[in-house]
Amino acid sequence: MPTNHTTRRPREFAARLASRVESTPLARHMLRAYLAGMPRGERYSDIAELLLGELFANAVLHTDAPTDRLVEIRFALVSDRLRLEVHDAGSGRPSLRRAPALDGEHGRGLLLVNELAEKWGCCPRAGGVGKFVWALIAPAPGFTELAFGAAADLLAV
Repeated sequence: MPTNHTTRRPREFAARLASRVESTPLARHMLRAYLAGMPRGERYSDIAELLLGELFANAVLHTDAPTDRLVEIRFALVSDRLRLEVHDAGSGRPSLRRAPALDGEHGRGLLLVNELAEKWGCCPRAGGVGKFVWALIAPAPGFTELAFGAAADLLAV
C-alpha cells in the first residue's frame, strides 16, 4: 500500500565554523543554500546575507574568546520572519556606535543591523559561556506585492 507523506524541508539550521574572518563567506553560502530550500526564501537573501556577514565578522573580530573556539550560526524561519543567530564564547556585548569616523574602516556593522533588521538583540548562551546575537528579518516584498499591494493574496495563478 503506498504511503502518503510529504518531504519536509528543515526549518532550522545550525553549523559551527572556525573563528576566522575567512569563514564569513562560508557562513553566507550556508545561509544562501538554506534559503534556496525555503519557499520564497529569496525574499530574505539580500538583507540576511549582509547582516549575517556583519554579525559573524563582529563575533570573530571583537571577541576575547580563545582563538580555538568555534562560532556557531543558526537560521530559522519563525512564522514569516527569518531569525539569524551568531554564537561565540566571548564575554563582550555588542553596542551601537552613534557616529563612526567618516574615514574609518569599522564601526558600521551594528548600525546596519539596527537599520535593516526588524529587531535584534544579544543574550547569554546556555551554560553561561559566551553570548549570541540575534536578528529578525522581515521578507522583502515580492513582485506581486509591489505591483498589486495587499490584493496579491487574492490573485489566482
